Amino acid sequence: MKKHILTLLFLFACLFIQAQRTNQAFWSYIDKYKVWAIEQMDQYGIPASITLAQGLLESNAGRSTLATKANNHFGIKVGSSWTGPYVLRDDDARNEKFRKYKSARESYVDHSKFLQGRRYQGLYKLGKTDYKGWARGLKAAGYATNPNYADALIRIIEMYNLNQFDTGKYRSTQKNITAANATRTSEFWQHHTVYKGNKNYFIIVEVGDDMATISKETGISLRKLYKYNDLPLDYAPTAGDIIYMEKKRKCASREFRKNPIHIVEANQSLHDIAQLYGIRLESLCKLNKWEEPQAVAVGDILRIR
Repeated sequence: MKKHILTLLFLFACLFIQAQRTNQAFWSYIDKYKVWAIEQMDQYGIPASITLAQGLLESNAGRSTLATKANNHFGIKVGSSWTGPYVLRDDDARNEKFRKYKSARESYVDHSKFLQGRRYQGLYKLGKTDYKGWARGLKAAGYATNPNYADALIRIIEMYNLNQFDTGKYRSTQKNITAANATRTSEFWQHHTVYKGNKNYFIIVEVGDDMATISKETGISLRKLYKYNDLPLDYAPTAGDIIYMEKKRKCASREFRKNPIHIVEANQSLHDIAQLYGIRLESLCKLNKWEEPQAVAVGDILRIR
């Protein structure tokens, strides 16, 4: 009986991880904080992918109580050197003291300074692109007690292609896209980054964006933008939406081949899921043996590959 219970708990944990793999809140967080992560990399030598992955994991994409109430995005506890304010939270023990910051940026800077400590010095012998080495090194140095901490960081980095920020590839990608397609007559590209997911390019909608502006700045016709993104012609985008600039794929990327499912989260539509994984809506229906799009409910399990 005990063996069966452990098996069920393991399966539940796997399904929970699958539900968290690709989340629109994660993309919004990445879009918001990538510049700071790159700045910290340039100044301190910590891979931007590691900083972003830790921020995503520790703060649940900025939505944890510690992040919203104390601006603490990295779960850093007070320690012997901290003389600033703190908040109490249950972690490995009850009422542990965690650092409280005036802003999220202060949290990012302090995280870099924290990793200058003696126990982490061995990490700086690794290259900036060795995110796997950094992830395992952080765990070995005692950054977190979770035995799966390194694997969780690596999974996030690979799922969201965060290692592109370690090499500057996203900068060259954006340069190529804008040079080929964009009018470059406004500040649009100063506030938008071109990402790549499932062999496709996309941007994250910012406040004030509309489809006409996106069409103008990318050089892609409105008709194609609506078609590529399975959108009705009267659709008005909202901040955080994913807008693809090419035709989406028939299934999720190869990273999902071992666990080709998605567990529906709260306030998530079938279209949201198709956008998250870069899958055509029609193809997502076929993968789930539906003739047409259907309503989904929290907890539903969908095939994505």
